[in-house]
Amino acid sequence: MRKYDPLYYPYPSRRTVCYARNGMVATSQPLAAQAGLEILQKGGNAVDAAVAAAACLTVVEPTSNGIGGDAFALIWSGGKLHGLNASGPAPRAISIDKLKKAGIEEIPRFGFIPVTVPGAPGAWAECNRRFGQLPLEEVLDPAIRYAREGYPLSPVLAKYWERAFTIYAKALSGPEFQPWFETFAPGGRAPRAGEIWRSEDHARTLEEIAATKAESFYRGHLAEQIDQFSRRHGGYIRAEDLAAFRPRWVEPISVRYRGYDVWEIPPNGQGLVALMALNILRNFEFSVRDCELTFHRQIEAIKLAFADGQKYITDPDCMRVAPEQLLSEEYGRQRSQLIGAAAIQPQPGIPPRGGTVYLAAADGQGNMVSFIQSNYMGFGSGLVVPGTGIALQNRGHNFSLDPSHDNALAPGKRTYHTIIPGFLTRDGRPVGPFGVMGGFMQPQGHLQVVMNCVDFGLNPQAALDAPRWQWTEGKTVLVEHGFPSSIADQLARRGHDVKVALDSGSFGRGQIIWRDPETGVLAGATEGRTDGYVACW
Repeated sequence: MRKYDPLYYPYPSRRTVCYARNGMVATSQPLAAQAGLEILQKGGNAVDAAVAAAACLTVVEPTSNGIGGDAFALIWSGGKLHGLNASGPAPRAISIDKLKKAGIEEIPRFGFIPVTVPGAPGAWAECNRRFGQLPLEEVLDPAIRYAREGYPLSPVLAKYWERAFTIYAKALSGPEFQPWFETFAPGGRAPRAGEIWRSEDHARTLEEIAATKAESFYRGHLAEQIDQFSRRHGGYIRAEDLAAFRPRWVEPISVRYRGYDVWEIPPNGQGLVALMALNILRNFEFSVRDCELTFHRQIEAIKLAFADGQKYITDPDCMRVAPEQLLSEEYGRQRSQLIGAAAIQPQPGIPPRGGTVYLAAADGQGNMVSFIQSNYMGFGSGLVVPGTGIALQNRGHNFSLDPSHDNALAPGKRTYHTIIPGFLTRDGRPVGPFGVMGGFMQPQGHLQVVMNCVDFGLNPQAALDAPRWQWTEGKTVLVEHGFPSSIADQLARRGHDVKVALDSGSFGRGQIIWRDPETGVLAGATEGRTDGYVACW
């Protein structure tokens, strides 16, 4: 990347880059970042800190993730990058035929139909088993304390909690949803900023996960509670689905971009979309960030990448096209030639055959972690397993009920997944973890952050603060209110349907930690779009 000036902030910001040598944890919530730092200072490594922060986030930011969600991780340790896919499959008892016979034409957002096997507890235990230095009981202790003793809500958290409550109060009816209101709206409303929220149910469940290294969740008492709740209300998930689940260690995938290797988790995650877009854009030269031609090419590239991603990405065991085919130089060049002067309606190509929380952590030993977990669409399915605090995810909402679609629902199949951790290396050495949470904004955020740093030399904080764009569908592009209006006008003249968003909530919330290869100094940044915080020492 171009040499950046740590004091140069071309975009309005209340934050500066944070520097440290011994350790750093960057999250979207201050209490979670401090929980990770606490574990570092007790002798844990970056993996322990990441797991501690991730577990804590299920308590201190339940609007975006929970114990019943999925997780992915990229871990630099021992001179190598390791990938973990902890996304769970659809239950064995569900099928397209069963749903269609019940009169269901598309998978709903709420209820048991979109519930898939949660992978987050398995991710914590597996990361701790393979790379951790402290017992899982000690690593999860900060999360347990916050659940039992309570904590005051931060402002952005309170905003999204209130928004979710308003939606759920209108959309959820039936006895199966009552535990959600009892857990997250115990006073008949969402808690407000500065008010204390606590959950003894969360505390007991986290203690059980810690004591059993997540075995109870998949093959014990907690699994039985999930099974019973599902059976009671006509759900599909069963104890045998949980018992069959194991997180998978996978080989990360990458694309070479301007001398750097940009790494993502392979499918079923949508990190492939970010890499496909970069693979297209490396066929162009960029010298200036804030000009309409730069933004036009970025938008067109992400549209083309999404067209392919939404056609081909699904459970890797079911993919008809391999990631390396979609990332070939030849295919990237072919797709780049479709980018002209005007906005296009994207279509998938034919390649050559052959609501989420994100956190970053690093320690003084050289370990670095890019970790992401989510329930999807806020609190998830609206279902909380009674007496446990486990909010079940609704990842199955992304499945298609068209049997001919690559991502068609099938028993035991994993769906197209939105949450993606990112990592940057150069010449086989780690630069560091990065990520931008936020549904289908995530690969778009990855693309913009990577280019801000690599092409335009922005420091980590400026790279996150820079006004963003977001492609939604067709030729429609949302831009943040700080986006230059003159460039928005020029994009409109190229055929883009440009809309200015008054709320920055949909543009993602990210964290970055870069390591200086010579000094080992860590440079960290977090978002002003959230309650983000970098804890370091």
